[in-house]
Amino acid sequence: MRRTALIHLLLIALFAGASDVILAANNGEEIVFTDGLLLKMPRSREALSSADPIEKQFVLGAWRPPQAGAKVTFGDATGTWEAVAVDSEGWFADANRGRSYIYCTTTAAEEKIMLLEQKGNDCAYVNGALRTGNRYGYKDAYEEWEPNFAYCIVPVKLHKGINEFLFYNTRTGRLKAKLTEPPAAALINAMDSTMPDMLVGEPLEAWGAVVVINAGEKPMTSLQMTSRIEGDAPVVTDLPIIQPLSIRKVAFRLRGVAPQAKGTVAVHLELCDGDQTLHVSTLNLKIVNPHEPHKRTFISSIDGSAQYYAINPAQDPDMTKPKALVLSVHGAAVEAINQASSYHSKSWAHIVAPTNRRPYGFNWEDWGRMDALEVLDIAQETLNIDSSRIYLTGHSMGGHGAWHLGGTFPDRFAAIGPSAGWLSFWSYRVRESLEHQTPMQSMLMRATSPSKTLEVAENYKQHGIYIIHGADDDNVRVDQARTMVEHLTKFHQDFVYHEEPDQGHWWDISDESGTDCVDWPPLFDFFARHARPEKERIRRIEFIVTNPGISSANNWLAIDAQREQLKLSRVDIRLDPGKRRFVGTTENVARLSFDLSVLPGDELITLDLDDQKLENIKPPHPDKLWVERTNDQWHIASAPSPSQKGAHRYGTFKEAFYHQFILVYGTQGNRNENRWAFEKARYDAEQFWYQGNGAVEVMADIDFDPAKEPDRSVILYGNAKTNSAWQPLLANSPVAVHPGKIVIGDKIIKGKDLACLFIRPRPGSDVASVGVVAGTGLVGMRMTDRRPYLSPGYAYPDFIVFTPPMLDGDPEGGAIAAGFFGLDWQLDSGEIVWKVTE
Repeated sequence: MRRTALIHLLLIALFAGASDVILAANNGEEIVFTDGLLLKMPRSREALSSADPIEKQFVLGAWRPPQAGAKVTFGDATGTWEAVAVDSEGWFADANRGRSYIYCTTTAAEEKIMLLEQKGNDCAYVNGALRTGNRYGYKDAYEEWEPNFAYCIVPVKLHKGINEFLFYNTRTGRLKAKLTEPPAAALINAMDSTMPDMLVGEPLEAWGAVVVINAGEKPMTSLQMTSRIEGDAPVVTDLPIIQPLSIRKVAFRLRGVAPQAKGTVAVHLELCDGDQTLHVSTLNLKIVNPHEPHKRTFISSIDGSAQYYAINPAQDPDMTKPKALVLSVHGAAVEAINQASSYHSKSWAHIVAPTNRRPYGFNWEDWGRMDALEVLDIAQETLNIDSSRIYLTGHSMGGHGAWHLGGTFPDRFAAIGPSAGWLSFWSYRVRESLEHQTPMQSMLMRATSPSKTLEVAENYKQHGIYIIHGADDDNVRVDQARTMVEHLTKFHQDFVYHEEPDQGHWWDISDESGTDCVDWPPLFDFFARHARPEKERIRRIEFIVTNPGISSANNWLAIDAQREQLKLSRVDIRLDPGKRRFVGTTENVARLSFDLSVLPGDELITLDLDDQKLENIKPPHPDKLWVERTNDQWHIASAPSPSQKGAHRYGTFKEAFYHQFILVYGTQGNRNENRWAFEKARYDAEQFWYQGNGAVEVMADIDFDPAKEPDRSVILYGNAKTNSAWQPLLANSPVAVHPGKIVIGDKIIKGKDLACLFIRPRPGSDVASVGVVAGTGLVGMRMTDRRPYLSPGYAYPDFIVFTPPMLDGDPEGGAIAAGFFGLDWQLDSGEIVWKVTE
């Protein structure tokens, strides 16, 4: 390692083209990692699990420092730890660009806290503790075009003696890392800021956000942030608790009036604890004209974080007329403001660009999908929008987003325009498909069904489609568009496919304003000629649903529950308003509802479903009719109890992270179990911050009040013995994890190496859930450490029990039990698959 004592330029505040760079000086120690050991790993695109003997060593508590030349076995392949040093630009570089580990050490004369800065890696083990990495920050001069990617700084504790750093990389084959001494116990990291733009001469009342670093070993419980826009009065915001050696992105209020000219204005931030000022920072707000593309912020209902979206406003002298809305979803590494700015302003439409929570985010699935819908709703509430003229488009990853959002919510858009879009993780070959699935593989893959756009392609019948792709695209292969076109040709009557010859992924061939591959004039002409009919004008609904908890309603019909969960559900139902009759067929539907506002009068109703006729129906509710299917017979039903599964709360483990979730770590185990629970909760919070610009509350079980905020979801780390929040939240759960055993109904699985993830409804709430990250012992607990449930393209059913063979590349993901609870959230009515043992 190279040690230098110098003035550390900390926390560079770059924002939106601001010319000022705000620096905080620190005459402290800096340690740059310059040499170590590299282990190259076999490439893997396994659908369920990949062999990783290094992670398995950490899980089993068998990790030992590697030696140069040592061999590591990956199934049929072998890797070797090799000496490695940084190149002339300071990068550890692996031309293989596959999975790898880089092992480094540094020696400390005494215990001390340092700040770890990283670029290129997914995560890092710091003396065995798992910390988030910076997998997208792989260019040395990234800040020149992506200022928000040089921001990954986490506090770590060095022990006296040798300290180990093991960096894991799946994406870039490149790594930079260094340690710097913190200038204070609490710091503002303004490099990762979420801020609005100001409009010339207009007042601003909005939210901003920056990261606060707790570089101390005690929770910070009484922090405040004072913000002051230059020339305006200060505003004080109380901040949430920040756990020791942790980071948290915090929202704060902004208030002021913009100057009368374009430019920038300084925002001064002061982090205080009572009367003590801990740290100060300054960043710049951009000032633009109201008609120019700009950023607006809001507080997300997902986690209470501050997010932004960009708008390219319509340019029409008569703004009293309702305008169309074009929701434009960006590609990978693209900021929403740059997406909105890629279009020439329209006179007839606002162009609104959500963020996907980050430039890479979630591929417009999961929390990215939720972000798009949040922004769409905000735009409809705050702008004068013609609801019949809402359109959806996107490029590259955003093209996938257009396919995914358009197929999942077909009644929200009049037309969609995917450009250079891939269809799914499997068609794009990010994941390997499983051609011949075992029952366990089939169960595990069902949780990913919402990602598969081709399976819901018939939903595109409900709107027009204009597809764009460059014939020579070497990023997203043109076969993605051609595959969809071939599929659409079988049933769709209103689509256009434009394949631009001799063009690649990003192209602009005309002399018109805007960028052609996104702002393609024929696309917008196509949009202008399409409108979405109101629901009372629609006579037939053909609709496919993968998960009612994600999308259930389509105009006057909703699929509220399935007979087999997360298998495709279909309906083809016609409305005859003259005869007050619904007629049609269903597949894999357990519960349906009909919106009766589309029927005039109050006469009796007839249903003819699946060749079963129900006549002379007087609905129990004047505005909605519910029907359920049991024993292959339809019958009229009352509105379902919120305690049942339905569109409001349907499951898969990931849903536990959808409703203002709190991470609650156990403190009632032994020292190692308690340490694991805290470090795992902290790691999940860091991961959600990094991937999704999130702001997650982390608290100890002894500080958790189950009666408080009952509609927030809760994630428990530990088991029934080690986490005291278990009893008030999970006393009646049919799945329980105890030291040495897991109980699933009337079955008991014994072992100290069992890991378990599951979801349950939160008692006393109609919408919130309890998610559980548990193990029967320390080995089982550690098995959950790097499971990718916060990553796009991965999902688990309602519950799964798995073991260390997962890390041997077990084709069934190491699972020994997995399944879905029934619609009553019980096991007897659900579906479970057990591993077949020979």
